[in-house]
Amino acid sequence: MLSPDARVYVAGHRGMVGSAVWRALESAGFTDLIGWSSAEVDLTDRDSAMDAVLSARPDVVVVAAAKVGGIMANATYPVEFLTDNLRIQTNLFEAAHAADVDRLLFLGSSCIYPRMAPQPIPESALLTGPLESTNDAYAIAKIAGIIGVQSYRREYGRRWISAMPTNLYGPGDTFDLETAHVLPALIRRFHEASLAGAPSVTLWGTGSPRREFLHVDDLAAACLRLLDVYDEDEHINVGVGDDVTIAELAALVADVVGYSGEVEWDAAKPDGTPRKLLDVSRISALGWEPQIGLAEGIGSTYETYRTA
Repeated sequence: MLSPDARVYVAGHRGMVGSAVWRALESAGFTDLIGWSSAEVDLTDRDSAMDAVLSARPDVVVVAAAKVGGIMANATYPVEFLTDNLRIQTNLFEAAHAADVDRLLFLGSSCIYPRMAPQPIPESALLTGPLESTNDAYAIAKIAGIIGVQSYRREYGRRWISAMPTNLYGPGDTFDLETAHVLPALIRRFHEASLAGAPSVTLWGTGSPRREFLHVDDLAAACLRLLDVYDEDEHINVGVGDDVTIAELAALVADVVGYSGEVEWDAAKPDGTPRKLLDVSRISALGWEPQIGLAEGIGSTYETYRTA
């Protein structure tokens, strides 16, 4: 059981995931929390990361820092998505080991799985087939993180673990259309179309791919549960166990925003992986279940965007 007296370093504490983990820790009574902005500590720089972690000597490290983005960003900047994430992970792992951190949680992504993985996707599907080409560089970096955690466990006996969340959304998300994931991008597109009185909105792809969406506060609760009870080599999936088509998601977002125009689809643009639904049986067996429904979560996320 993780003690509320533990000193916890949340890497990436100002991002969507890191800030949610920070909130969850505070709500659980943790008071000794550490976080640095990228201006204070450049995690892509080994010496900067090493000096910061060694000076703080945390008991627990949550690796929520990463370069993230949607299909367009991943397809346009694969070098940055590969190298920046590899550097961040490697530097944090080395620094945590040097500081004798016995408990570390590495957060990856469901894009680690093959494009045509069985559905729902079990953890055992890792490295069983080709990746989705639009985000393979990012996926390879996250796979390297999983192997890194396993390697530190095997060579040094570290009680480090990895969790792979499904598609995330919620407060702190980015709504920049150049880098946003699908759900926040839809919120912005429909909001702006509603304000402009646009008769239609054109969206990428066919609308047929299926995705599941997990509110980031539910992920944060899962992180605390895993730090309490999970200690295995294999990474563990974190999702809701249910999915929707992108077209269904668009209709839901349009309804929440109040947009009543037409939705058109640009089939010349990529769809990405046809389906990506995680098998969440292992984390469910640990006593965790998501609490925030998709419609409720979209509503609260839209409110944070609208009032920002």
